[in-house]
Amino acid sequence: MKKIVFTGGGTVGHVTLNLLLIPKFIANGWEVHYIGDRKGIEFEQLEKSGLNVQFHSIATGKLRRYFSWQNLWDVFKVAWGVLQSFFYLLKIRPQALFSKGGFVSVPPVVAAKLLGIPVYIHESDLTMGLANKIAYKFSKRLFSTFQLEGEYTRAEHVGAISKVEKGYHNLSSEIQKMAGELFDSEKKTLLFIGGSGGAKVFNEFVDQNRESLLAAYNIINLTGHKDLEESSPGLYRLAFARETYRDLLELADLVITRGGSNTLFELVALEKLHIIVPLGKEASRGDQLENAAYFEKKGYSLTIQEPDLNLETLQATITQVQENSEAFQDAMAQSVDLISLDAFYQVLMNEIDKGGH
Repeated sequence: MKKIVFTGGGTVGHVTLNLLLIPKFIANGWEVHYIGDRKGIEFEQLEKSGLNVQFHSIATGKLRRYFSWQNLWDVFKVAWGVLQSFFYLLKIRPQALFSKGGFVSVPPVVAAKLLGIPVYIHESDLTMGLANKIAYKFSKRLFSTFQLEGEYTRAEHVGAISKVEKGYHNLSSEIQKMAGELFDSEKKTLLFIGGSGGAKVFNEFVDQNRESLLAAYNIINLTGHKDLEESSPGLYRLAFARETYRDLLELADLVITRGGSNTLFELVALEKLHIIVPLGKEASRGDQLENAAYFEKKGYSLTIQEPDLNLETLQATITQVQENSEAFQDAMAQSVDLISLDAFYQVLMNEIDKGGH
């Protein structure tokens, strides 16, 4: 039986693509393994998925671009993770290892290279994170959402892998009932998305401008926090929306989102009007700022920098988006930045087949 190992974690974005690909490998008779951190979100997401995957836990350390005494301890944790991965892979003997990134992916990628197992990695952002920069040195092929320039000679630009299909999506009875009871059909509906863990800036913005927002719009707020959940006239706040996520996207007239590429490309695939409020460099490596600039340049959306986010700026930007909605939706409809999940699976399989010869 053919075997493949997946790795990646730290955030939902480093797990989602793996969870989409795994069923395809299982359906085609592959034995699937996953190397990650049992305390990490990758184990949590796999458990919830119910997929028939053997999980192998390793020690992992965070990779930092700045000096910290913690780095010294983490070097030992990463080294131990490489050794653990080495013995897992020696026992499994897979035909390939696929990595979606995140610091947990570095040890298995290094171990796979030492054992001569072909490594394939995926990068979603315009510029690579530190983990994937390291992993690239040990990889056979890098698949990228954006065109990567310079030294990445083993990179293949495939575009964003879309897991959503265009066309109307029938709302679940749960969301239909919620909208019927809480929302005013005469008002536009805004959806605030802050990534898998919510966004403090959006939660606080809704709190601080509650009265003014509800006077003009129906509001959906994915908070990431159970204690902020609320259902009241015009307002639907919930911590997470796994089963109803597509329903809420369909219900929204406009989405206010962070600048993570996975969510942004979902919105493009659905041709959903959106405004980006990216994380700044003080809280990230600046990848969301780059993504936002790219999307604005492509004509898909508009951006509000986080320090500029206030009620007046948001309302002015919403008006601008609505007045030019046709242009934004046309740009998204004509996007060549997307590839279907089935098409990417075939690209990956072709590479794995070549790697085995």
